[in-house]
Amino acid sequence: MAQEWATWFYNSIIWIRCRDAYKQSQHGICERCGMPGTEVHHKIYLTPENINDPYITLSFENLELLCSSCHSIEHNEKYSPLREDVMFNEEGDLVPVPNSDYG
Repeated sequence: MAQEWATWFYNSIIWIRCRDAYKQSQHGICERCGMPGTEVHHKIYLTPENINDPYITLSFENLELLCSSCHSIEHNEKYSPLREDVMFNEEGDLVPVPNSDYG
């Protein structure tokens, strides 16, 4: 569901045409898993500050066609209880992952 401040954009003819053209350019296939794509996702999320910037809102470089599952994962990952930068050691203590890019 679009944020209230973005409703006008998602209902605009220019977005609908851009969205449909992008879906067609990707042959309707999710760019992450290969299932049928249903959602045109903005890689740089839209904000009230950037919604009038066509390089953010309408550029194919900032779009990605996702299925509903991959789109849900994208938007809900920040709430995930899983982390990749820590692990449990032999004693059961939570420690940083050795040689990770996180630390």
